[in-house]
Amino acid sequence: MFILIVGCGRTGSRLGRFLIDQEGNTVSVMDRDPEAHARLEVGLDQPWEELGGRFTVGAALETDALELAGIEEADAFVAATNGDNTNIVISQIARERYGVDKVVARIMDPARARWYRDRGLEIVCPTSISAGLLGEALGYPDALGEA
Repeated sequence: MFILIVGCGRTGSRLGRFLIDQEGNTVSVMDRDPEAHARLEVGLDQPWEELGGRFTVGAALETDALELAGIEEADAFVAATNGDNTNIVISQIARERYGVDKVVARIMDPARARWYRDRGLEIVCPTSISAGLLGEALGYPDALGEA
């Protein structure tokens, strides 16, 4: 499977490292900061590219950069930038313009996450997940948890 992750912060780089280890995956990661590449190699025994990974420097909202990163061949797309608006827009672009089969967006704002989920986007909301886990740790098993 060819997976494109946009955003190479802690979440995107960790996911990329996990996915590159899964048999049959090719992982391309894009970030506007060229220094973000270093995050991909944390804990790896060899360079990211030697494992079959790709890294592209580019802005998430630029279709030329998305195409350079491989969106046209992507089987799956993950929007993991630090901006909810950017993640929403690029997820819709991946799904509608490029026809990517599996599109997942990280949205930090629970209200917005719920609204876009209700309109058909696959959303992961770390804020809701964390609040739910913290509530469970305090002894409230039905606390707030919503992906």
